[in-house]
Amino acid sequence: MPYRVMTVCTGNICRSPMAEVVLRERLAAAGLDGEVVVDSSGVSDEEEGNPIDRRARAVLREHGYPTADLHRAHQVTSAELESRDLVLAMTATHARALRRLAPTPEAAERVVLYRSFDPAAPEVAPGGPEYLLDIDDPWYGGQREFEACLAQVEAAADGIVDHVRAALGAD
Repeated sequence: MPYRVMTVCTGNICRSPMAEVVLRERLAAAGLDGEVVVDSSGVSDEEEGNPIDRRARAVLREHGYPTADLHRAHQVTSAELESRDLVLAMTATHARALRRLAPTPEAAERVVLYRSFDPAAPEVAPGGPEYLLDIDDPWYGGQREFEACLAQVEAAADGIVDHVRAALGAD
């Protein structure tokens, strides 16, 4: 069974698919593409069936990431949370929603803030204000906001790869 990672944002058309693309590339570069499956979803169904946002796709393309993916937004399910080894929430609000949806305490424990793997992110004590680790929502912005979002996603990606590598080594 491959190690399964899911990235989650609100509608699954900006942040989480950007993170999915970045993580796939970083995991492949680390030689883990055959051992790890990455997908994404949203906590809301408002964008159900829609492709990745055109601005997100453009920023990914400009930074050399593949954009030919046939991504279609969908809302996360309880069953998906149960079947993932690591669930990466883009914000503290997403993490709370995912933990409530999780079918078991073990599944809830696998929900982690994506940016918590960024070594330059603010340090948050256990029980502290998780929102300090939110990945900025670029939806209402333009090129600059999508660039900033991608930078936050990329900054945490290597830490996630290290985490997955350690988890696979422990198995």
